[in-house]
Amino acid sequence: MEAIQAALTRVTKQLFDQDAQAELTRPDEQFGDYTTNVALQLAGRLHQSPRDVAASLAEALQTELADTVQEVTVAGPGFINIRLSDAALLQQMGAAPGQRLRGQEIVAEYSDANPFKVLHAGHVYTTVVGDAVANLLEAAGATVHRVNFGGDVGLHVGKTMWAILRRLDGEHPEKLADVPADERAAWMAQCYVQGEQAYNEDEQAKAEIIKTNKHVYQLHAENEHTSPFAHIYWTCRQWSYEAFDAFFARFGTRLEKYYPESEVADLGLQTVKAHIGTVFEESDGAIIFDGEKYGLHTRVFINQQGLPTYEAKDVGLIAKKHQDYHFDRSIVITDNEQQQYMQVVLKAIEQFWPDLVRATTHLTHGKLKLVGGVKMSSRKGNIVRASEVLAMTSDALQQSGRSADDTVMLGAIKYAFLKTRIGGDIIYDPKESIALVGNSGPYLQYAHARARSILAKVGQQETATDSALESDERSLLRKITEYTEVVEKSTAELMPHYICTYLYELAQVFNRFYEHNRVVGDAREALRVRLVAAYADTLRHGLELLGIAAPERM
Repeated sequence: MEAIQAALTRVTKQLFDQDAQAELTRPDEQFGDYTTNVALQLAGRLHQSPRDVAASLAEALQTELADTVQEVTVAGPGFINIRLSDAALLQQMGAAPGQRLRGQEIVAEYSDANPFKVLHAGHVYTTVVGDAVANLLEAAGATVHRVNFGGDVGLHVGKTMWAILRRLDGEHPEKLADVPADERAAWMAQCYVQGEQAYNEDEQAKAEIIKTNKHVYQLHAENEHTSPFAHIYWTCRQWSYEAFDAFFARFGTRLEKYYPESEVADLGLQTVKAHIGTVFEESDGAIIFDGEKYGLHTRVFINQQGLPTYEAKDVGLIAKKHQDYHFDRSIVITDNEQQQYMQVVLKAIEQFWPDLVRATTHLTHGKLKLVGGVKMSSRKGNIVRASEVLAMTSDALQQSGRSADDTVMLGAIKYAFLKTRIGGDIIYDPKESIALVGNSGPYLQYAHARARSILAKVGQQETATDSALESDERSLLRKITEYTEVVEKSTAELMPHYICTYLYELAQVFNRFYEHNRVVGDAREALRVRLVAAYADTLRHGLELLGIAAPERM
């Protein structure tokens, strides 16, 4: 495609002495392999009809690309349609996506699982999305540092620790041994809900929770590990990290670093204090950023107790990430509810670190809901845990009479989450996600396994001939060659759903091809085997970008 764009730019300059953005798109197959509306762009400037401009460009382009183009035609009001030669199309088969981001250092922050709280279905969603985005960036040549930012200090920790102390009848760390290893995460989640309810309903409990919260901050300030309170805190924090490790390992997530809030809180606090009077201001004993000056809202960065809020910690986090990685780009992936919050935080940081803000992209996604559209809340306790997402998918597989191995189960979950454009809410239906027909992960996994089984039946191959492509062969080949463009678009927009849509369409094109064309034992076997191999390789590469395994057998 780049060669065609370059040729189109040259002939436009030669014929009309004009510089134009020659965008090529893929038309319906009947119109050719590429199309451009550059003639419509130029017609107004040249005071000529678009079709006359298009006719001149088409004639010049046919000559310029004689070795690779079969025909260049004009359609409609002035569109230029380009059909490649069979040889040129075959040369594109198996081309790898470009390395446009080679040399870039990118930090991808996602999942953001918090110690002292349970991993829920929302964490599954943002982890799957984050993995796919990071995979795309890596495939484009970037060095990607995958990190998690989680709150090991803050009011939620105070609430959980307050409830833990009551369940242990005080500061008795030895009683933690009574909590079964496989129930630790759920036990702490129950403590959080208990603390949240007490904070909202009981003034005395609220005061005690605030005191507990300060005590946790003090542990970090003094690096204190020996007191009974400290032992309980550090043990429970470690329980959380062990649960995170197991979860991420199962999903194939390769996080490089956990950033606990305690590691960045002081840096954020000191940075905010250093800009009081210029960026931040005092209000009722707290330190705020007046976002209303910028059409946003006002937020507290240091509370009345002198403690950094989430906002100040995010100030510290962006600084720490840059210290650690000197990133060219930082991508932060959260749900939509954080959009306005991040706008204020980034606007505040922009006042003293504008380069870091320019390098930051905040990518937001919708909520994950189950069939029925119920919104989940860890504060109210009506959450669906990450383990329950796996369990309900496993149940659906077993009810269908199939094995609930992780290869298919995770493929079903990940594809169901990724096939919808990032931004809107998605509704997860386990039964739909595991289907072997329709737009699902297992369907594409089966399509890959089926292609590999065809190839396994093939003996020693002769070199494919250069005979003209038949209609179905060309249709399949044309679809295969779209892959690099889809990957590049997905990477540029950070939107993995384009790959999902493409892979499903590719599988459908292959099914039509295979229904009407014999491969093994046919006179055109050599060429068709090449097509099947390229198809299987494309499926595998695309699935792997999505974080989905491509099994050889199913």
